[in-house]
Amino acid sequence: MNISLLPDISILVPAYNEIGTIAEILDLIGTALPGVRKEIIVVDDGSKDGTRDWLSGKYATTSEEDLAGGQGSPVSTISDECTIRVIFHSGNKGKGGAIRTAMRAATGAVLIIQDADLEYDPGDWNEMYRLIARKKVADVVYGSRFHGKSHRSLYFHHYLANRLISVIFNVLCNQTLTDIETCYKMFTREVLDSLNITANDFGMEVQISCQIALARKWRVYETAIHYYGRTYQEGKKINWKDGLKALWYLGRYRVNPGN
Repeated sequence: MNISLLPDISILVPAYNEIGTIAEILDLIGTALPGVRKEIIVVDDGSKDGTRDWLSGKYATTSEEDLAGGQGSPVSTISDECTIRVIFHSGNKGKGGAIRTAMRAATGAVLIIQDADLEYDPGDWNEMYRLIARKKVADVVYGSRFHGKSHRSLYFHHYLANRLISVIFNVLCNQTLTDIETCYKMFTREVLDSLNITANDFGMEVQISCQIALARKWRVYETAIHYYGRTYQEGKKINWKDGLKALWYLGRYRVNPGN
């Protein structure tokens, strides 16, 4: 591929049963960061609510098996500066599994994780991208839900769990991040190439953070983002069991971050 045509940023979008939001979030992604060449990598993780049918009816698609076999993923054009690749998992593997597949397909110089719901706003990428690609002072930027911008008031136990997980992570890894469980993690391709993500579930959030922190060489920043959280009735998937597992993952990945 001609390097001049490579995307500036790859957006990794794990999707599972998001028929109510997938069209709108893809529209928002397509108009974010004007002037920046964007590549959207959507991995449908075995959806059963019509998300898969909607994607296949609108874009060229491929399977995880074909991707692993070296066939690559077909590209659909959204605009002059945005393309999309859609990959289907044969069954549900979890967010970590979908992110790992998206990472293998991505070709951009910078990458960011974007959930397929509407809890996070791609408009918040501007400062994150500026720090990495324009100011060039950061290798990794976290978007923190607890850093001052507006966010929906929801479950106290979620707030408490997120803060506790971040505090324990900071103690174990000598960091000062306020929100390691945030979806918004933007990083360079050099950082991606250093990662060895093995977790298939939400543990990938902890594993990515541990590998970045314990490398002791990446310049890590944090910026404020908006957070439009949703209730369980509106489709939220993470629960208290994931919080308990995150605490276990902190110990596991602090000792052995690559496994």
